[in-house]
Amino acid sequence: QKTLEKTVYFEGVGLHTGVFSKISINPAEPSTGIIFRDINNPTNKVEAHIDNVSSTLRGTTISSGDFKIYTVEHLLSALYALGIDNAYIDIDNIEIPILDGSSIGYYESIKSSGIKIMAG
Repeated sequence: QKTLEKTVYFEGVGLHTGVFSKISINPAEPSTGIIFRDINNPTNKVEAHIDNVSSTLRGTTISSGDFKIYTVEHLLSALYALGIDNAYIDIDNIEIPILDGSSIGYYESIKSSGIKIMAG
């Protein structure tokens, strides 16, 4: 299993909602999975899992109850490409920043943070 060595930060505008968001991607323990957490309401969280996909209209939305995160696919593809199994993604709004429209910014920053291999 793999996680990040250290936290990485991003901020920017969401492609579809136009909201400004700040996110941090944080190391997590083995068998945690990829968990999105609302920094404004710590009880709101959603695991990045196919069962939590609530929409694929113009982008991928995941949700748990009333907590929704829009346009997760670019960030999740970067985590997948790097083999990251476990991370906490803290967000202060409803949509992941689009950056340049690709996954490369996420990929490069996560890779440069260092990748930690864990027993699990």
